[in-house]
Amino acid sequence: MAKVAPSILSADFSAMGEAIKKLELAGADLVHCDVMDGSFVAPITFGGQMVKNIRPLTKLPLDVHLMIEHPKTQIKFFAEAGADIITVHYEACAKISPDYLRETLELIISYGVKCGAVVNPDTDVEKIFDVFPLCDMVLIMSVFPGYGGQKFIPSALENVRKAREYALTIGKPDIDIEIDGGVNIANAAAIREAGANVLVAGSAVFGAADMSAAVAAIKG
Repeated sequence: MAKVAPSILSADFSAMGEAIKKLELAGADLVHCDVMDGSFVAPITFGGQMVKNIRPLTKLPLDVHLMIEHPKTQIKFFAEAGADIITVHYEACAKISPDYLRETLELIISYGVKCGAVVNPDTDVEKIFDVFPLCDMVLIMSVFPGYGGQKFIPSALENVRKAREYALTIGKPDIDIEIDGGVNIANAAAIREAGANVLVAGSAVFGAADMSAAVAAIKG
């Protein structure tokens, strides 16, 4: 059975504590925290203080997805705020240097936090094969980052398949392959079949009449 990581980007920010409790009751496995800086992507969401405020409210792992420029500069803040896993974008890192992604992942590990690399829908996941040995998670974007509620891009499933196959090739069958963007009850089965075992869902969970039923259906 897959795990579901509802994105709090779709929650009511004025009642975040209540939203987190609803996720727990609905059977969520992780809490996905979308951090946007207004530069790597146009919107600005929240920073380490939000993660710090959420941390005492739940025992669920906090899955922090950094959609930001220069992620290395922010790792300390999110690690100390209580993130359980921090994922960073290949695209942001590649603009800085060929080694920046590896260096950032190693920095995350140095704080005792799990780490992961992220690719956008138009980036071949093979670009991050060299850091798979460091990663606890690989995140495949199935929309272009920046906004919730976008339509799922089916071609992202090829990146999921490649990621899962390569993980098996290098002897990492337990690595989490996460997918983020446009995930819903209708496409969840195809996503799981492709090899993803962590499904991020925002509006499909928070917008559901029955959150528990939505989470259960996405898990399969």
